[in-house]
Amino acid sequence: MEGGDGILIAPSLLSADFTRLREEVETVERAGADLLHVDVMDGHFVPNLTLGPFLVDAIRRVATVPLDVHLMIDEPARYAEAFVRAGASFLTYHVECAEGSPATAERIRRLGARPGVSLRPRTPVEALRDHLPLVDLVLVMSVEPGFGGQEFMPEVLRKTRALREELSYSGRVEMDGGIGPETVGACAEAGADVFVAGSAVFGAPDPAEAVRVLRARATGRAGRRR
Repeated sequence: MEGGDGILIAPSLLSADFTRLREEVETVERAGADLLHVDVMDGHFVPNLTLGPFLVDAIRRVATVPLDVHLMIDEPARYAEAFVRAGASFLTYHVECAEGSPATAERIRRLGARPGVSLRPRTPVEALRDHLPLVDLVLVMSVEPGFGGQEFMPEVLRKTRALREELSYSGRVEMDGGIGPETVGACAEAGADVFVAGSAVFGAPDPAEAVRVLRARATGRAGRRR
């Protein structure tokens, strides 16, 4: 899972049925999921509240693939240790949050996880410049963070291209928000190689076929990148 090698599909557990957590995790792992994407929201940085370290630990105990934990919280440095101990492999913070400095990336790596940094759709990609040498993943939000089920914002694709072409970032570029068969190809062509999909996988009649289609369409379009 090193940066730049192959397409990764990360089903978002925000769309899972938490009354059947083990079964939901097993279903998407059998379907070929490379990562499990876990959204953490504090009700302050974004207007929603979701799971904390205790539930991340519960997911880790039933999962066999790495956990990709997205912290949509104001104090990621403060809570990083708790999430790393709970089982986060990738731990991503927002550049816009109260502790959204490069020091947070350094702290996450010292704790033993792979740091990532994310930005909202309207945040300029230049805001990430000082973070890029320190992170293994950049998460480009293609919806406003906080709620699932939003429509994909195609205007963010220029930021994904800028990461690759103008800022020469060679690590993983993840996209989250409205990712499905109709949008994943354009994201891959723009330079993304990790794709977070919620309802497109968990809401599909056949999750294995949904993952296969996402991977195939992303792989096909990634070859067109210049």
